[in-house]
Amino acid sequence: MPNLAQYVLDRLVLKLRPPDATRQVAALPYTVIDGRVVFLLVTSRRSGRWIVPKGSLVPGETPRRSAEIEAFEEAGVEGVADAEPIGSYRTIKKGGMTRRVVEVDLYPLRVTKQHDTWMEQDRRHRHWVLLREAKRLLSDREVGEFATAMSRREMARNQPMAQRIDA
Repeated sequence: MPNLAQYVLDRLVLKLRPPDATRQVAALPYTVIDGRVVFLLVTSRRSGRWIVPKGSLVPGETPRRSAEIEAFEEAGVEGVADAEPIGSYRTIKKGGMTRRVVEVDLYPLRVTKQHDTWMEQDRRHRHWVLLREAKRLLSDREVGEFATAMSRREMARNQPMAQRIDA
């Protein structure tokens, strides 16, 4: 099947909400530098697309903690994830000839430490970017929209109280 046809088919499948969708968690790693929110993206192992750290729930761990573990393994960063996801999105997981729908809960993760070496550094690249570049690079458009919401939230939190009252 040509790439365009497969793309259209994948988009239709995502809209159908299959009842047997696999559940995963993802981290949206970020920090604030000079009053600007920056996001950490990683490449996928197979295609090299820019994504956020994502994976299955770790047995015995909460979804929040599982997202923190994914960020550590895939991007080499530590931090504190929000207690609740900022949202959920659907994506297609490709494995050979099979495709399955994955429902992903996205947890913002404020990075507190970045390691020079990490578990998956030989399989992934990481890249800190501002919001505009994150939205351009991310392969899942929905993640870019959540990054926009996250950026707005952080900017409001970091704005001095007097400016918030005057606005």
